[in-house]
Amino acid sequence: MGGVMHEDAQVDPGPAGDEVSLAPQQETAEQDVETTLRPRRLSEFVGQARVREQLELVLHGALNRGDQPDHVLFSGPPGLGKTSLAMIIAAELGASIRVTSGPALERPGDLAAMLSNLAEGDVLFIDEIHRIARPAEEMLYLAMEDYRVDIVVGKGPGATSIPLEIAPFTLVGATTRSGALTGPLRDRFGFTAHMEFYEPAELELVVRRSAGILGVDLRDEGAVEIARRSRGTPRIANRLLRRVRDFAEVRADGAVTLDVARAALEVYDVDEHGLDRLDRAVLGALVRSFNGGPVGVSTLAVAVGEEPTTVEEVCEPYLVRAGMLARTPRGRVATVAAWQHLGLVPPQHAPGEATRSLFADEV
Repeated sequence: MGGVMHEDAQVDPGPAGDEVSLAPQQETAEQDVETTLRPRRLSEFVGQARVREQLELVLHGALNRGDQPDHVLFSGPPGLGKTSLAMIIAAELGASIRVTSGPALERPGDLAAMLSNLAEGDVLFIDEIHRIARPAEEMLYLAMEDYRVDIVVGKGPGATSIPLEIAPFTLVGATTRSGALTGPLRDRFGFTAHMEFYEPAELELVVRRSAGILGVDLRDEGAVEIARRSRGTPRIANRLLRRVRDFAEVRADGAVTLDVARAALEVYDVDEHGLDRLDRAVLGALVRSFNGGPVGVSTLAVAVGEEPTTVEEVCEPYLVRAGMLARTPRGRVATVAAWQHLGLVPPQHAPGEATRSLFADEV
């Protein structure tokens, strides 16, 4: 992440062994580096100024009153600092943190066991909270409001409900799909924050901080170039920094200059706009195979040999933000910028020419 390196993404060597994956998966071998680069306090966290200010007020207000802070929900695309902020909350409160994920909580008993082991003031972090099973979610309602869970013993007419008191705690939830959260769960969070993509200047600070921690000889122009190609995402910025460091140490004198950064990112198949192989494959299929669209995401995914969810959740958010793709009720449409990025001339009355009016109907 920015000063924030969190849920770090996977480095996928690809068929040629020289491609950096910009997907949100996490590589186990990289987790130690991720932990090292994470900011420890709010003062170290780069970017998300509005969220930091609001969160500081929530936490310090509760500390001054001697109260338990409200439950906190972070939403936004992967790689922007949600996990790191959860850990910072625990550090600011001087509390322990228990970490789990929504898919891991399949049964109410799983959640009850975790809640019953919390000490007073602990922070419980649930990543991808929108994927929590419904029975466990319903148990969470009572725990969040009354610090109590009901354990059902037995089955049928003889079943009894035993109330179990739990210690006051703060729940921190993170989601990449806030729209998938149920209304009752969302309403129980006292503070919600949406994480925004970073500006290049903020990513420069992220890269410089990480370079200092990793001992990388990063020059000014090299930092600017890495930040510019990082898709507004600190996780990607930190990963590209490590790959450029490898290139600089093996094929140069170890210093990350502008020329070294450009050469390294070319080797790792990251272009000047931060697009990787899969991004360009999606745009290429949309433009060359479907004449710019509109085309459904499932058809587009088949054309590039990926799952629809990968295209929809990994590629599309940045392509839409970069103005190269529009999501419309009729399907995905390539904009004029997409044709130009691929070095092609849009045909007269190309679908991309009409995307300005289509944006009003985005889904």
